[in-house]
Amino acid sequence: MNPPAIAVTGLRKTYGDNHAVNGLDLEVRRGEVFALLGPNGAGKSTTVEILEGFRRRTAGDVEVLGVDPAHATRAWRERVGLMLQNTSGQSFLTARETLVHASKLYPSPRDVDETLAAVGLTAKADEKPQKLSGGQRRRLDVAVAVIGRPELVFLDEPTTGFDPEARRQFWDMISALKDDGTTVVLTTHYLDEAERLADRIGIIAAGALVALDTPSGLRSRATTTQVSWLDHGEHRTEDTATPGEFLRTLLAAHDGEVPGLEVRRASLEDVYLDLVGISEVAA
Repeated sequence: MNPPAIAVTGLRKTYGDNHAVNGLDLEVRRGEVFALLGPNGAGKSTTVEILEGFRRRTAGDVEVLGVDPAHATRAWRERVGLMLQNTSGQSFLTARETLVHASKLYPSPRDVDETLAAVGLTAKADEKPQKLSGGQRRRLDVAVAVIGRPELVFLDEPTTGFDPEARRQFWDMISALKDDGTTVVLTTHYLDEAERLADRIGIIAAGALVALDTPSGLRSRATTTQVSWLDHGEHRTEDTATPGEFLRTLLAAHDGEVPGLEVRRASLEDVYLDLVGISEVAA
C-alpha cells in the first residue's frame, strides 16, 4: 500500500499551561478528501498550520508527503498547495495576473484560464482584488492554492462568503481534484459540505481527536431517533433508542392515525454537536 499523505503521532503544541493540541494521532490517506472539523479553539487551525510547516510543534512526530514540514524544502513546497487566509485587497495584480505569477512557482501548473473558470472567476479575470467581493476574493485564494497541481492541498474554510452557486462550483472542483489523485485536507464549519465532499471526517475537541470515520459511520453513532406528533393539538416530541417499537405503541394508541407524525433520524450535525460537548443548538 502507498504510504499515507499525512502521518501524525502524539502531536502536541503548548503555550505555557495552554494545550492547544494535546497528543493528537492522525493519518490521511493519499487521494482522499479529508475534512477536519471542530469548534473554534479546538486546535484544528494549529494542527493544520503545523502540517503546513508554518508553526513549530512542541512534541510528536509529523510527516507530510514523507517529509517533516518543520524542515520543508522548496521541492516539498512545490508538491503542496496552500490556501492563504486572505488575498491582499491592495494588490496591483488582476486575478489572472495573480494566477500567472503563482503558476511560475511550479514545474507543471494548471492552465490559468481553466483554473479561473473552475472557481467561477472568468468574468472577473481582469479585476484587481480590491474590486472583488469577499466571496470572489475567497475563490481567488482557492485558485492560487490549486494552480500548481499539488499532490496535497490544504483548504481552510474555503467557501466562506460563497453564494450557493459558487459553493456547488467549488464542490465540483474538489471532485475533479480527487479524480486527478490529489489529496485534499479541508477545514470547514459547514457540515453539509463535509458530508458532501469528504471520504473521512476527523473531529477535534480540546486539542484531541474525538472521532475519525466516514460521514455515514459518524451518523450511525447516533443512539436516538426523534419522533414528533400532535396529541390533542399539542406538539409532542420524544427521543427514542427503539423507534420501531415506539412507533408501534404510538400507532396503536391512536388507532393507526397519528396527526403530524414526523420521524427524524440523527444528522451529522447532531452527532458532531454531541461529540464536541454541545447538546443544544439555538433555534
